Amino acid sequence: MKEAITDRTELLKLIYDKVDYRPQCSVLLDQKTLEYLPGESLTVDYPVAEKFLNLAGSMQGGFIVAAFDNTFGQLCYLVTDKVPIATIDISTTFHRPIMKDDTLKIIARVQSQGRSTISLRGESFNREGKLIASAMTNYMILKTGK
Repeated sequence: MKEAITDRTELLKLIYDKVDYRPQCSVLLDQKTLEYLPGESLTVDYPVAEKFLNLAGSMQGGFIVAAFDNTFGQLCYLVTDKVPIATIDISTTFHRPIMKDDTLKIIARVQSQGRSTISLRGESFNREGKLIASAMTNYMILKTGK
């Protein structure tokens, strides 16, 4: 059984040593990477801040999808050890709203991997452990030209 990596410094080194800089989309969403199970899963928290709310007072769906995309992208970098990658598609199902000052926890898992594509799935939960949304995605592993 693989051992989970939970040390934040080690996690950030694993992720950002593969790229030149931290993308602004991850900065915007205030993400906090919590745990990586090598080759299998990645867990990331996102605060539900006022800047992400819709008129109903819950996190707007597009920000939830962006959080999934950020988490899936990080997991792809870790699993494939290749940059760049590109999202082919992403499908999200919303189960319930998540309100201001809560935390959206996303757990992304590798479903399958080939030479040129990788499929992932994920679930998001609130602090009480209730399912907020689920998503599936496919990424293209691009050739680096080396």
